[in-house]
Amino acid sequence: MNCVPQDQCEVILDSVTEGVFAVDEEWRISSFNRAAEEITGISRSEAIGRPCHEVFRADVCESGCILRQAMSTQTAIVNNPVYIYRADKSRIPISVNATVLKDAQGHILGGVETFRDLRAIKELQKALRQRHTFDDIVSKHPKMRKVLDVLPQVSASQATVLIKGPSGTGKELVARAIHNHGPLKNGPFVAINCGALPDTLIESELFGYRPGAFTGATKSRSGRFAMAQNGTLFLDEIGDISPAVQIRLLRVLQEKVYEPLGSAKPESTNARIIAATHRDLKQWVQEEKFREDLYYRLNVVKLRLPPLVERKEDIPLLVDHFIERFNTQTGKHVVGVSAEAMAALMIYNWPGNVRELENAIEHAFVLGRDTMINLGDLPEQVLPPEPGLQLPQGTTLKEIERRAIQLALHRNNGRRMVTARELGIDKNTLRRKIIRLNIQFD
Repeated sequence: MNCVPQDQCEVILDSVTEGVFAVDEEWRISSFNRAAEEITGISRSEAIGRPCHEVFRADVCESGCILRQAMSTQTAIVNNPVYIYRADKSRIPISVNATVLKDAQGHILGGVETFRDLRAIKELQKALRQRHTFDDIVSKHPKMRKVLDVLPQVSASQATVLIKGPSGTGKELVARAIHNHGPLKNGPFVAINCGALPDTLIESELFGYRPGAFTGATKSRSGRFAMAQNGTLFLDEIGDISPAVQIRLLRVLQEKVYEPLGSAKPESTNARIIAATHRDLKQWVQEEKFREDLYYRLNVVKLRLPPLVERKEDIPLLVDHFIERFNTQTGKHVVGVSAEAMAALMIYNWPGNVRELENAIEHAFVLGRDTMINLGDLPEQVLPPEPGLQLPQGTTLKEIERRAIQLALHRNNGRRMVTARELGIDKNTLRRKIIRLNIQFD
């Protein structure tokens, strides 16, 4: 079979939409196609003969050159996201593939790298996140979408709101979003964790006190209701307050007045009340642990936030959101998560919910040295016990989902009801996924 002439090779390469360049054994560029010129902003004549790191200026050139890794391991690298600096000094995201060039006898002649511009994809991802975002809340899960869809109307009113959900699901984020889009958005947002304070302190924290109210009270102190005037008061873990405080709080909600400790003079409040709890207050009312009249005063608008285990499809969105935030805060340029790390994030059940996921990504930012978050950068509790979870680079989310379901079925001896419960999905959803992903399990 005859070899393709050099000039025809260039024509073929120039017809490819991906950037392509080749290097010799001394890392000097020997081929550079038209798409490479357009993406890097450097002409072919400028690139040929120069060391590749002078032309293809990527974040990983110094610490972890992808082409050098492919040549040293003689293993192809696929779909590795990095950032490069164009000739105009702008920084753009690309996806890189690298492989080794060998002659007929198997001797290494150099390497080839292909890359594609991800700017358009990044813009689409950004637009997608905006569609699934309200303030700092990110989700595409149906249950969360119901919450996000009503937040504008809830925010526009001044109705009392009760937010229910496990710890770490973002109840305070929702409360802040309601405040930020409401008629009192220019006023203060004051939060208090009712479950963190004993009865002896909760009343003085909420209502304030006057001199002589108790031993050591030598001067007046404003409470959270006074601080939240013309704004919003967020009462977190409202289910943990005592019956005595429940009575005083009920009066505030009914009459919009309260009395600081040690004072007989009532003071008015116009603060909007948003309460939150991880408890089932309706059950507590039946067990006479929570006042029924206070429950109905608080329960004007009820929003329920599902745990993260019930909305695992949000994990990639949330990870992108946290990476973008921590990049801004730290000045780093992390571009994404490896397939192995994403698989671990998808399989883990997140007892600490979204807060734990955020902490895991921050942990990876602290320990990670690469532009990718790898499996070893994640906290120990997130790491999977199964050694078979290791996935090759370039693995898609669909393949990760397939593997996660296979592992869950294996752990549960094929019992689909138990597997669906562990994965946080409905049994019918699991059945459809098994069919769609062609999962075989005996």
